[in-house]
Amino acid sequence: MKIATFNINSIRARLESFCAWLRLNTLDIVLLQEIKCLKEQFPKFEMEMLGYHSVVLGQKSYNGVAILSKHPISDVRCGLASRTFSDTQSRYLEATICGMRIVNLYLPNGNPVGSKNFSYKLQWMKTLESVIRETLRVVEMPLVIGGDFNVIATDEDCFDLAKFADDAAMADQVRANYRRYLNLGLVDVFPALNPKDKRAYTFWDYQSRAWERDEGLRIDMFLTNCFATDLLQRCWVDRMLRGVARPSDHAPLLVEICNRPS
Repeated sequence: MKIATFNINSIRARLESFCAWLRLNTLDIVLLQEIKCLKEQFPKFEMEMLGYHSVVLGQKSYNGVAILSKHPISDVRCGLASRTFSDTQSRYLEATICGMRIVNLYLPNGNPVGSKNFSYKLQWMKTLESVIRETLRVVEMPLVIGGDFNVIATDEDCFDLAKFADDAAMADQVRANYRRYLNLGLVDVFPALNPKDKRAYTFWDYQSRAWERDEGLRIDMFLTNCFATDLLQRCWVDRMLRGVARPSDHAPLLVEICNRPS
């Protein structure tokens, strides 16, 4: 079972290269962020032609998330909400696929620190923690959370700490909130499986030749609960799509999970 997460930064702008990439790879599930289109504008037909079911939570020109799957999708939850917070932006999808609970998220950017955007990010992260906590309490199946977390979780996840010292992705409160997810028992998959790989970036800015200089950030992640962690095989960044013409500023992150033991 192979799962990919990819901030595509407009699926309609990247559709040709994305479809070509899908044809080259045998993927069971694909989590997309920043699709930047309404549900009715999503290229559902093109995905069906490639063998994928799809569920979409769209938004005009901004945000938007989608789950693609070669397998049936059930028990879909759209949007992040709790008793004290209901998100009006399209940033969260959750579904059951092949006996696994799959979460796709696009965490807010939050810049600049101290602004309304930053407060929104902190509130979103707090709500996500409560949702994860409840999911872990009631779901006894593999849980895989993937997406663009917009968090520089550790110093090793940034090519130049000084350049991002004032960025919301590296703010102390944001990092602390991210660690709370791990304290619930979740595992950050890539460093767990690749402890010696210190420049496994998933994002390179369009400016200053960041891609050519490999000046990137690791902000796209997979987190797993104990049931899924036991099934992990490997996790890697596929840089192919970042090197094509008119690319997204992200590259896909992939994880391979073995079949559940009988």
